Amino acid sequence: MTALGIALTVAIAIMIMSLLAGLRQAFVQSGDPLNVLVMRKGAEAEMQSWVQMEQAQTLKYLPGVARASGGEPLASDECAVMIVLRRRNGTGDVNVTLRGMSQNGPELRPNVRLVEGRWFRSGHREIVISRSIHERFEGAELGKALRFGRGLWTVVGVFDANGGAQDSEIWGHVNQMEQDFDRSGGYSSVLLRATDPAAAMALKKRVGDDQRLKMDGVLETDYYTAQTKSGAPIQFVGMIVGIIMAIGSSFAAMNTMYAAVAYRSREIATLRTIGFSRGSILISFVIEAVLLSLIGAAAGILLMLPFNNLTTGTSNAVTFSEVVFRMRMTPEVLLTATLFAVVMGVTGGVAPAWHASRQDILVALRD
Repeated sequence: MTALGIALTVAIAIMIMSLLAGLRQAFVQSGDPLNVLVMRKGAEAEMQSWVQMEQAQTLKYLPGVARASGGEPLASDECAVMIVLRRRNGTGDVNVTLRGMSQNGPELRPNVRLVEGRWFRSGHREIVISRSIHERFEGAELGKALRFGRGLWTVVGVFDANGGAQDSEIWGHVNQMEQDFDRSGGYSSVLLRATDPAAAMALKKRVGDDQRLKMDGVLETDYYTAQTKSGAPIQFVGMIVGIIMAIGSSFAAMNTMYAAVAYRSREIATLRTIGFSRGSILISFVIEAVLLSLIGAAAGILLMLPFNNLTTGTSNAVTFSEVVFRMRMTPEVLLTATLFAVVMGVTGGVAPAWHASRQDILVALRD
């Protein structure tokens, strides 16, 4: 019963930590350290920002911006809006991020790879969707069309961002997006590719210090890291549930160990009579508690294995769109869960072990 109680507690702990690990993967490990995202001063997200076309042109030719083989700057004018799609399972409509970008936008995101079809073309009503969007929403099929904006958009490709934030997005060319959503005259943001990490930091500072632009530059990695606040409710609820279950499992372990002490009191007294010290008896019961907790941890891990890489989603508190991510049972999650189980076992086993080692020999032999 002790092992079972610990197993259930460990399973819940792994579920919460796996959700948070997947959410961190979607945000913290998104972006590229050489990319600098430029938005309006004070904007927390691209959907709150506005960059005029003249400002965008100035940004592309700042010192430190990398150049392509043809000499043009590695930069992408981008427009981020929200559209509503219906889930395949019929559970309702969800806000999804639609991103318009320049033709070289995918090139600035080396963590994203095309897995089916091709990239969108300028001048056409074409989009590419993430694999997660493809799996979760109605009509998100290669070759089919989605209706948003002023008409139909053909799905020409499917990409995979390896669990990054881009797995929650749909991409198309920025010019067509602006026409459909009446965003002509400017963009939500501009993504700049720096030549090296030092140039990225200098470019970020130069954008923020330029009083003419009135823009802020932020490393793309920092931008996504700041959005991990979406996981705060999950983390808070998980901590409360984990603490309550840990207390319950510790008491269950303690009750079982006290029962073991009462049942084996004569054996314990016999050990004391033939020369075993109180310390050795204390240690033996603590080891027993640790072994029980390790069995419980192993059982809890096995219970959660079928849920590893399960896709789910939550609302982004910054953009109010859905963030798709996967439960990730990383080595760190498994190690933390195992240590959590050992702490519960030791917490529940120390008091009974101390009681067993302090028993009076004559009284125990008469029991």
